[in-house]
Amino acid sequence: MHHGVLVIDVREACRPNRTGKAQWTHGFVSELLRRKIPVTLFTDADIPSEWLKTACGVIRIPGKGLRWHWNVLQWLRNHSGVTYVSPVSTIVPAFVPRSVRCIPVIHDLIAFMDEPHDRKAKLIERLTLPRAVRRAHHLCTISESTKRDLLRRYPRVPRERVTPVFAGSMHMHPEKPHPDAKTILCVATLCPRKNQLRLIKAFTSLPEDLRNSHQLILAGGRGWDDDEIVCKAKNTAGVQWRGYIDAAAYESLLNSCHIFALPSLYEGFGMQILDALQRGIPVLTSNRGSLKELAEGAALIVDPEDVASIVQGLETLLTDDGLRKHLSQKAIQRSAVYSWRRTVDLFLGTLASPC
Repeated sequence: MHHGVLVIDVREACRPNRTGKAQWTHGFVSELLRRKIPVTLFTDADIPSEWLKTACGVIRIPGKGLRWHWNVLQWLRNHSGVTYVSPVSTIVPAFVPRSVRCIPVIHDLIAFMDEPHDRKAKLIERLTLPRAVRRAHHLCTISESTKRDLLRRYPRVPRERVTPVFAGSMHMHPEKPHPDAKTILCVATLCPRKNQLRLIKAFTSLPEDLRNSHQLILAGGRGWDDDEIVCKAKNTAGVQWRGYIDAAAYESLLNSCHIFALPSLYEGFGMQILDALQRGIPVLTSNRGSLKELAEGAALIVDPEDVASIVQGLETLLTDDGLRKHLSQKAIQRSAVYSWRRTVDLFLGTLASPC
């Protein structure tokens, strides 16, 4: 397989508080390194300690923001024949020299949808994604759902130039869960798209006995347009907001929760859903984006814009022991489909594809 040097932007995986795209980059690169596939890592900070022994080459590109991207473009102009993988940004892929094979990883098309989203991120993506799509050697998405969204937006792109590579779990051998019979857990950055506000309203609308015997724990850092979510979480009986939690706290909460709930308005994949499925935790999620695809029969699906639907879903999951047991078994089977090994195998297949 001749793909020249594989160069990957790993900046987000080097952040102390990794969320979605950063977690994906970390899992993907860790599997490449585990297989001793030669890669050069572009970063603006120290790489994760677990990569130090296996990383083939690390290049610290100076600059922040657009300056960093500009410096990467200068490096690429001087190193023709490399394959540049961009897991989190479409800025470099939009302007990459023709002499470089570029493979952007498209997580979602949130920037082109009506769902609330960070304004700056939305503007940058709307400006750069069309060019990135045209210039890419190949496009990877992290779900079939995102591939459909991408081809709907850019119908002239040949289907065979887009490959879903999915994701794996961040924990290869999770502990056996010990449900506490009371915690409804939701882990996601606070923002309207993750739908925490309706989840809180649904919790407060549960029958009194269920509301009094259960708690809703929200974990996740602050995002955007989240003042009302924070206010509601802090002032609603039975609801806690824990803020951003580290890996150990995440693991502890996952392993002790009764059910996991993420009725998001849109997701490109939903890695925390996969983590819950892997542990056999009964999951409530929505019929939007990739979530139904990811869970496929192993979760209870609700309409995320209908609070009554979320209430009904929560009540059913909390009271139906047989359903929880059934979903728990299905969840473990379903999660086995996803692994970083599979993701890297699918990605390596794209390197062999003709231009």
